[in-house]
Amino acid sequence: MSTTTRPLGAGFTRLWTASGTSNIADGIDVVVLPLLAATLTRSPALVAGVALAERLPWLVFALPAGALADRLDRRRVMIGVQLLRFAVLGTLAALVAADVATIWLIYAAAIILGIGETMYDTAAQSAITAVVDKDDLSRANSRLYAAELTANQFIGPPLGGVLAGIAGIGLALGLGTAAVLFAVAALLLSAMRGVFQATAPEGAPARGILRGLRADIAEGLRYLTGNRVLRTFAVMTGLQNLAFTATFSVFVLYAVGPGSPMGLTRSQYGLLFTALGVGAVLGSLLTDRAQRLLGRFNVLVVVLATGVLMTIVPAFTTSPWPIAAAMVIGSVGTVMWNVVTVSLRQRIAPDHLLGRVNAGYRLLAWGSMPLGAALGGAVGELLGLRAVFLIAGALVLLNFLLLPAVTEARLRDVEAV
Repeated sequence: MSTTTRPLGAGFTRLWTASGTSNIADGIDVVVLPLLAATLTRSPALVAGVALAERLPWLVFALPAGALADRLDRRRVMIGVQLLRFAVLGTLAALVAADVATIWLIYAAAIILGIGETMYDTAAQSAITAVVDKDDLSRANSRLYAAELTANQFIGPPLGGVLAGIAGIGLALGLGTAAVLFAVAALLLSAMRGVFQATAPEGAPARGILRGLRADIAEGLRYLTGNRVLRTFAVMTGLQNLAFTATFSVFVLYAVGPGSPMGLTRSQYGLLFTALGVGAVLGSLLTDRAQRLLGRFNVLVVVLATGVLMTIVPAFTTSPWPIAAAMVIGSVGTVMWNVVTVSLRQRIAPDHLLGRVNAGYRLLAWGSMPLGAALGGAVGELLGLRAVFLIAGALVLLNFLLLPAVTEARLRDVEAV
């Protein structure tokens, strides 16, 4: 793990800037899409359906996305997805402005955005190895996550809340702004230089884009399932994402509106989410130091405790201050977890398999999100919103049972292979 302060290079700077711009748009959507759904229905199940629709593609398209990321130019994939996002959100903004949007149109847009996300995120996590050395991956990922989460949670949500709060045009304006930002991110990515297509192993036969895709997917899955540490991390991340998605898929009903427990306005709701951004900044600044002082395993133990805290606090209070504090602490943990686990995966997986390994990992880690949305909607409908938060906290607690599989010694062993 590098401790130098050498520059990460122009390629990383362009990737970092594009990622920040894109994640401002994502942060706007995090606030605007649930608010839009909540104007059409107050059903927890239907509102949670937006998160379900956006995350469902991870169950269906994650593995093909990984195989394609190992065959296609990863930079071009990223640009194409940004342009797709621009088109989808621009269209939805026009429909909202014309007052013809329905909950089903929101679901359709969310599904398309989710498909794009599977391609973009898989390609992006693989592309970073083309712009920085492997020794610099932890530092690069820390900075990338700082930009992503700060934009996604510190800038985007309050901006989305402010835009959504503008009488008459707010929701359409928020969606339109996000669309434009995705287009800007596509332009920034187009300025990146370098080779972003994985080099096939020597002697591998040339194939078309789709030919042999199933065999490629199977090869990536064999590598992932054969590595106990990566396999365990994928399951643990999946449990956390299941819990977090269950919580936030219905949180807007708990927080926004005169009849809600918290009674926040749209703008206040967006502002509350800046707590996640504060945590993201702190986490990115503290991760390297925490790993050096505590060791990676002890960092993971602390992170799991912060995840429990973030999910259960809303069950015991409607005050925004302790909820915001729990969101800050939980976000610190999220960044630390991602930096440790993603850097390990990038460091040990062969480049020609990295896209497929990332995709298989995310099938387990992110494929749980639609299940979490369904769980949040069902539990909220049947037992109430506070029950969602308590069950989510219990799910994160289950991860402590898996910690013996990812000790510091085991982490070093897989890196030494």
